Amino acid sequence: MSIAYAFVFARGNSKGLPGKNIKLLGGKPLLAHSIEVARQVAQIKKVFVSTDSPAIAAVAREYGAEVIDRPDELATDHAPEWLAWQHAIRHVQALGEQFDLFVSLPATSPLRSAEDVQQCIDGADADADVVVTVTEAARSPYFNMLVRDEQGISSVVCSGTTFHRRQDAPKVYDMTTVAYVARPQFILGNDKLFAGTVRSVVVPRKRAVDIDDIYDFKMAELFLMEKGSNNAER
Repeated sequence: MSIAYAFVFARGNSKGLPGKNIKLLGGKPLLAHSIEVARQVAQIKKVFVSTDSPAIAAVAREYGAEVIDRPDELATDHAPEWLAWQHAIRHVQALGEQFDLFVSLPATSPLRSAEDVQQCIDGADADADVVVTVTEAARSPYFNMLVRDEQGISSVVCSGTTFHRRQDAPKVYDMTTVAYVARPQFILGNDKLFAGTVRSVVVPRKRAVDIDDIYDFKMAELFLMEKGSNNAER
């Protein structure tokens, strides 16, 4: 069985929702939800949090994760997270740690389940370089997603197609931040996610909320309350 290590990448200078990574959701810091789900997956042997923030680091340690100090140049708004992934892998390998699968569990998707993560791990076979999660898209580039010019003249993204009914068009999906799984050597040897073969796992929209601003946060609170009510009724 492959040994997986989980990584949570949490910067301290969030702009859309300041302090979001340690903002309380359901009585726990947002970051804690990712750590706790990782600890529920048997194949995940260790959990690391990569951060530039002492406050986030303190919360990570409180909930049982090991901390990787992220360099300032990898914690800016413009720094690709892929570089932070590479830094984290090299840091862990320098400690003498060996693992088969890298699992990124962004703090911004607190409603994922352990089963979602396990599905992604199971999908990381010899035919896939990366496993991502997706949810069915509400809009379609064939019908109601538009591009527009400076004068506001608009056209459908996938114009010139022969599809007249949405049901006949290819089903499209939104990529989510529920989980990313890859082999460490793939990440170290490439410069982007889609440099290899990418497999996707479909998750329900209610477990795929990605918190970027206060509106997303409020939606996550509602779904978490609903989940708590359902569990209480059983």
